[in-house]
Amino acid sequence: MTRLSLNQITTKGWSLPEAVQGCVDAGIPAIGLWRDKVAEVGVERAARLCRDAGLAVSSLCRGGFLTADSPEGQRAALADNLRAIEEAAELGTDTLVLVVGGLPEGSRDLVGARGRVRTMLAELAPHAGDLGVRLAIEPLHPMFCADRAVVSTLGQALDLAEPFPVAQVGVVVDSYHVWWDPDLPAQIARAVDRIAAYQVCDWTLPLPADALLGRGHVGDGCIDFGALGSMVAAAGYDGWIEVEIFNQQIWDTPGEQTLATMIERHRAHVATG
Repeated sequence: MTRLSLNQITTKGWSLPEAVQGCVDAGIPAIGLWRDKVAEVGVERAARLCRDAGLAVSSLCRGGFLTADSPEGQRAALADNLRAIEEAAELGTDTLVLVVGGLPEGSRDLVGARGRVRTMLAELAPHAGDLGVRLAIEPLHPMFCADRAVVSTLGQALDLAEPFPVAQVGVVVDSYHVWWDPDLPAQIARAVDRIAAYQVCDWTLPLPADALLGRGHVGDGCIDFGALGSMVAAAGYDGWIEVEIFNQQIWDTPGEQTLATMIERHRAHVATG
């Protein structure tokens, strides 16, 4: 429990005050915030809510979407990510999760999109470092390459991160997105101090019509969390373990019940890994 964090999307129906109170009531010591939920109450109040409740802010989701191929789109992405970095600093977290973005509408230029991610990182990383925030590149499962993330493997994410100081750019190890990768053990070992966040949920079947919502509670699917957790620990990561679940059935479940299941599964499958 000392490292457990509720990623706010897991209880999507809760407002930020409700999620904060839920964590306090359940004894969960940290929360990963989402920018839309923060915007509902304002950054200053959100920071105060977490601080007054004694909750650490494990991360802020999300920045990114850096692949626009028009000057106007690139300027808008840069401005939005600069705001996200400042929000993360004000909220007291050192981790801004980046979902880098997919192909621009009508484009098939995957190489160009990935190149624009590199270019935008070079613009953002120094500013993030100045504010004590690390950009955490999250590779997403390849089925999301077209619309959400042209970075699909931990190896790709590390290649993007390595030109920058460790304090400026890191990576996210999200069980749902990386568990399948045959090169994962080598890439986690390579990551070492680049791991900025470790997020967990399970891969469950059958996939729903909206594949984004095909995640389950730890232990409901096919991911070996003991093996994955051991690899992450061996790489030296000892930070927060965020439970991040996109699943309509879980969103429709009372938040208190979701947190109780989350804690039970953490103790059974993750804390021992």
